[in-house]
Amino acid sequence: MTKLFEPFDLSGLTLRNRVVMAPMTRARALDTVPDDLTVKYYSQRAGAGLIISEGAPVSLEGCGYLFNPGLYTAEQAAGWRRVTDAVHAKGGRMFAQLWHVGRVSHTSILGEGQSPVSSSATVGENVWAFGRDEDGVAKSLAASPPRALETEEVVRITQDFVRAARTAIDAGFDGVELHGANGYLFEQFVNGALNQREDRYGGSIENRLRFLLETLDAISAEIGSNRVGVRVSPFGRLFGMEPYADEAETWVTLAGEFEKRSLAYVHLSDQLTIGAEKMPETFARDFRTTYTGTLIAAGGFEKDSAEAALQSGELDLIAFGRPFIANPDLVERMRAGHPIHPADRATWYGDLGARGYTDYPTWTEEEAAQNG
Repeated sequence: MTKLFEPFDLSGLTLRNRVVMAPMTRARALDTVPDDLTVKYYSQRAGAGLIISEGAPVSLEGCGYLFNPGLYTAEQAAGWRRVTDAVHAKGGRMFAQLWHVGRVSHTSILGEGQSPVSSSATVGENVWAFGRDEDGVAKSLAASPPRALETEEVVRITQDFVRAARTAIDAGFDGVELHGANGYLFEQFVNGALNQREDRYGGSIENRLRFLLETLDAISAEIGSNRVGVRVSPFGRLFGMEPYADEAETWVTLAGEFEKRSLAYVHLSDQLTIGAEKMPETFARDFRTTYTGTLIAAGGFEKDSAEAALQSGELDLIAFGRPFIANPDLVERMRAGHPIHPADRATWYGDLGARGYTDYPTWTEEEAAQNG
């Protein structure tokens, strides 16, 4: 029996299939507020069992790219309410991904005199943001030098996440995903090569995991742990994440901490499809022996490999990213065996309006066009 299209109970929330639309930055919200195109984009893809939104910064300080819809103003919340209403009207479910980029930012985004923040005051190689140059042109720029957060500031950022989580629930989201992956702020604390702190947030594995776990616990206390997921990218190398001596032990320890908490899910991001190193082949299975709750993974899946992972019991839900860009009806295409189209990479991001965003047809629309 095919499991990919079966319903799934996600901590009391019924998903109509096991297909997850992975979070993908699309950079279409020109004033950081979800608009009509945002509503259309997500509602077109409501056939997924669960949609995880693009990363929504929890504060201006948490922004690293222009044109991302946030979750820290009333206007943004109202825009997201329109999105969640449209998704729910089509029977979909949706979590908001809560995001703070840390050092992956630029002063042109943060404002005059403001620096990015991180675990340590280290720029790192291959760390870039999408800001404005001296002429005001939006473009990719090397990240500005960060400053190390003071110990007492860490709780402030945790509270930013708590406020954003409450805002998300009030805006109609079914839950939230804490973005702890891909070289952003939480991973900048977890990574033993980057984190050079000597306070309670640095040094030992326990200390390096503290910020992430304190924030998870604070969000769970606010909205309920059954509404909270977390995304991590073990062995990820994006944005200057270097290997470190106790790396494997760190991730297994974190899996054990997740096991202690009744989270909605843990989401593993395999960065092979976005140009970084691949996690060890057996890691998801090894992770599974320590964390036995609902497990999602993303990273180049197609229908057959997704089904195999579900049948093996290695995973409970499968996240698809790029295929959802050009195939808004991806679930039905996979179910019926219709062609899965590649997306035009040149239109993945930026101020392009509907082009490459909401103008990809469903299979029904394709057939109608072919038949005249």
